[in-house]
Amino acid sequence: MLKKVLLTPLQKFIKIESFSGILLLMSTVVALIWANSGFSSSYQQLWQYDLGIVTESFEFKKPLILWINDGLMAIFFFLIGLEIKRELLIGELNSMKKIAFPLFGALGGMIVPVLFFVLMNENPETLKGWGIPMATDIAFSLAVLNVLGNRVPLSLKIFLTAFAIVDDIGAVLVIAIFYSGTINLTLLLIAAALLALVYFISYKGYYSPVFLIIVGIAVWFLFLKAGIHPTVAGILLAFSVPVRQKIHTETFLKNLEDVYRNIKDANVLSKPILSKQQLRQVHTLDDWSSKFKSPLQKLEHSLHGWVAYFIIPVFALANAGVMISSDVELDVALTVHIIIALVLGKGIGIPLIVFLAKKFKLITIPESITKMQIIGVSFLAGIGFTMAIFITSLAFASSPEYIDSAKIGILIASLIAAILGYVMLRLSPLKEGYENEPIIED
Repeated sequence: MLKKVLLTPLQKFIKIESFSGILLLMSTVVALIWANSGFSSSYQQLWQYDLGIVTESFEFKKPLILWINDGLMAIFFFLIGLEIKRELLIGELNSMKKIAFPLFGALGGMIVPVLFFVLMNENPETLKGWGIPMATDIAFSLAVLNVLGNRVPLSLKIFLTAFAIVDDIGAVLVIAIFYSGTINLTLLLIAAALLALVYFISYKGYYSPVFLIIVGIAVWFLFLKAGIHPTVAGILLAFSVPVRQKIHTETFLKNLEDVYRNIKDANVLSKPILSKQQLRQVHTLDDWSSKFKSPLQKLEHSLHGWVAYFIIPVFALANAGVMISSDVELDVALTVHIIIALVLGKGIGIPLIVFLAKKFKLITIPESITKMQIIGVSFLAGIGFTMAIFITSLAFASSPEYIDSAKIGILIASLIAAILGYVMLRLSPLKEGYENEPIIED
């Protein structure tokens, strides 16, 4: 019996993230060359340029790099929030059976790297960087995985995507709890009240993108001034976006037939414009289409390209420009600890916990995935780039002398992890029958 192959949202997600990984690599290379060229001073000056609003009674200025790390990255985290909500409600994390495999993988990928880092660290000042090796850069890792084409089953890509999302949840919690400043409870309560209002309105079935943007800006500003990192506001706001449609497919199709019939019967002008009857039906179609689309799905689709092709590459360009010079004093121990924690912590931690969970029958591993493929994709998870660099800027905000050392460790670890993961997966034979495994509809 023939089965219909579907281009699912997950497959589209993988495709977008893979190309985003290529842009990310290009931005990183440009940043490194620029920061170590004769124009290095312009690189530093650009990202430290102050931007903001200044009046006689109000002043709000921040360096460009902070507008990127606190502002643009809040949109990145908002998208992560949308993805997490979708996966938890209707995606690859919407049941214990589905979530168990990537959940145990993510636990191994978060706990073991942190243990590696903490146990190796001997400097109290660098201990603050324990959260750096926790997260996985989904764009880079999926880009490497996609280079392998049909040599890896789709179920392995789903596993990587799912546990990277769980990783993101863990990283967000760590940022909110451990990497925020002194808390201003008054401002935090005001922000919480605004979020509660948005959640209540969403619960009642009302959704307005304009209202969401206005409240989002207010909550972002309140979080910033309250001492909570403002990117957390993006995650919390995303959870308020409803996933449900206002009308179902059957109702939409019935109204689509009515619109089609009315447009067919409407007057057709000789001029290249619509008649009043046609225009009225087109507006009706727009209205029904808006009600038919899931607000979460629509917003996620609109933002994904902007985040993948603009925000993340700009973040890399602004943050990856580490000066590699004999004049720059580096903390070699910190660099080495991050490399080991990311590469070996992920490469050992993920398969260790996954295989133990399978031994105790807590999870079921898809038949298409081999042990070697799990180990290979675990090393790919050592590509911590975006989130790791982001946590670095928070962990060492008060100790900037360690930032370059940490970034170099992240860059080297990501390169080693990418090579090791690629080689292992390239040499790992596919199970017979899974060479072109698609997502299918029964």
